[in-house]
Amino acid sequence: MSALSVNHLLGIESLTKQDIELIFSTADNFKTILNRRIKKVPSLRDITIANVFFENSTRTRISFELAEKRLSADVVNFSASSSSVKKGETLLDTVNNILAMKVDMVVMRHPHVGAPNFLAQHIDANVINAGDGTHEHPTQALLDAYSIREKAHEFNGLNVLILGDIQHSRVALSNIYCLTKLGANVKLCGPPTLIPKNIESLGVEVSYNLQESLEWCDFANVLRIQLERQKDSYFPGLREYANHFGVTMQRLNNLSKPITIMHPGPMNRGVEIESKVADSEHSVILNQVENGVAIRMAVLYLLASNPS
Repeated sequence: MSALSVNHLLGIESLTKQDIELIFSTADNFKTILNRRIKKVPSLRDITIANVFFENSTRTRISFELAEKRLSADVVNFSASSSSVKKGETLLDTVNNILAMKVDMVVMRHPHVGAPNFLAQHIDANVINAGDGTHEHPTQALLDAYSIREKAHEFNGLNVLILGDIQHSRVALSNIYCLTKLGANVKLCGPPTLIPKNIESLGVEVSYNLQESLEWCDFANVLRIQLERQKDSYFPGLREYANHFGVTMQRLNNLSKPITIMHPGPMNRGVEIESKVADSEHSVILNQVENGVAIRMAVLYLLASNPS
């Protein structure tokens, strides 16, 4: 297989296992390029990509922009906070105006679930979902799984814990789809109020005991509490959350085996993760950041080969 089965990356749910493996093998090649002295290739020299962000983002936007420039694409950055959107312009009008500038691909982050899907149905360009509301964040899940593959090599039989605010996390849902397709065992852990009802139907287990969950897993992906998405109070306070669900060195030292700690960022140090843990030999958090560029290069390159 040398091409993706999709023309857009709207979510991991729409990808096959073969799609994911193709993205990983392509990222392997690009990671080799990123470690060279000259890190740029002309693969997308004739492609123009618009980064359209209706929500604030630093890490994801910079990672995409760097990936695009490493592939020699022409890049247009669009921020809704300083655009005609604030004057009442619709999503479709905004993007059609950008496409009138002959853009080939749109990378979009939007606060509303399904916005990238709506866009893909109405424009003649490849669309990449860089996060839509509490739905999906596919490239984050791909780089997380790629980072696991780099360390463990094999997903079958691997135990991966996703810990924290599952209810409001688009990263969690994309990770669940990705890891289960690859054959890993997935367990969710967090306060009962932050675990969606019937989430087990996606093929995962649920636990409310942090120490037992850490003992079970080989990798723990720690998610932040997304206070900006919470309209109600889901737990007594951040101190109580840290006491019951914060990953600390003391908790890791009490385990019978070493485990690997991951975090999609940004981190709330001292809440969901202790600084000593984030900066320890247990952590692959900086590897995730590096792998994000290679994964996004792979996605951009493969979609450019599949015109919309």
